[in-house]
Amino acid sequence: MEEKEKQGNISESRYWAIIPAAGVGRRMQTDSSLTAVPKQYLELNGRTITEHTLHRVSQLSCLSGIVLVVGKQDNWWQTLNLKLSAKLMSAEGGAERAASVLNGLLSLQGQARAEDWVLVHDVVRPCVSLHDMEKLISSFSNEDIGGILAAPVRETLKRVNSDLSIEVTVPREHYWLAATPQMFRYGLLKNALEKAMAENLLITDESHAMEYAGHRVKVVQGSSENIKITQAEDIFLAEQILKKQAGHE
Repeated sequence: MEEKEKQGNISESRYWAIIPAAGVGRRMQTDSSLTAVPKQYLELNGRTITEHTLHRVSQLSCLSGIVLVVGKQDNWWQTLNLKLSAKLMSAEGGAERAASVLNGLLSLQGQARAEDWVLVHDVVRPCVSLHDMEKLISSFSNEDIGGILAAPVRETLKRVNSDLSIEVTVPREHYWLAATPQMFRYGLLKNALEKAMAENLLITDESHAMEYAGHRVKVVQGSSENIKITQAEDIFLAEQILKKQAGHE
């Protein structure tokens, strides 16, 4: 009976999305023309990166809501043209990604339940496809922990020392590049982030926090088009990907 009740509760789980967007894009500051606003508000094909990303994520019909986590001094996001099919909320970001995501989770207290699913997606990944997001959900929605979108490493890996001399060629067979969304149970992710932050662990992504908490995290392969905009040259590449994707819609 208990097992049936547990399965019933899980099947009724809701889905939420958290979009951390409190960064300032330090790695983009190589071209003064790109630094007037944070990189997530730079324009791609007539829309800001943030608008593209939010519209992509809001295509998921299962979402109960989206939380956009923004910086305290962010004066841009409320001026965006956002007509989304999912409810949009906001939360204040923290000094680091983990703090921003945790603030987003805390803003859902009273709405999200421990067994609900949370999809955390980088605001600067505007090219994520609906197909990949649905693939992530279908792959893990009947599991207890969750998983992430990732892509296998295709290039030869070299480990180098401090003077950039190659130390060794690393076999790439078991290496994957982590992407987003990363999807985990609300309660488990909240606890994992709180634990990592309490122990002053520098968290690189949500999977890192879950791994540190002792959970076994799985990957599902996503498209290589789901790029993260970090450098100025990524803008052009993202524009080309979006144009290509628009031609297939």
